[in-house]
Amino acid sequence: MTTAIFAEAESELEEAFDYYEAKRAGLGSQFVHEFRRGIDCIIEHPASWAKLDDRYRRHRIHRFPFGIVYRLSPAGDQIVGIAVMHLSQKPGFWRKRDRN
Repeated sequence: MTTAIFAEAESELEEAFDYYEAKRAGLGSQFVHEFRRGIDCIIEHPASWAKLDDRYRRHRIHRFPFGIVYRLSPAGDQIVGIAVMHLSQKPGFWRKRDRN
């Protein structure tokens, strides 16, 4: 299974990294490590994580108040990362990104 991530989600990942790294040296790297672990878990079990609706799911990032919002491609062979969202953000803010 392959993965793709929206540019907005990449930016959110970078912003979170910068935020945590500014709080404490190395914490940003720990956040990215947990994000990557989350992606690995999604790849292994794409249908196992919390459903947001019939199309989207969210995997909660371990140790940090963030989630990875994703969907499977129409062919089911690719995981598409839509957002790296702080859990206190307005739900569904990312929906306008995905037109497929």
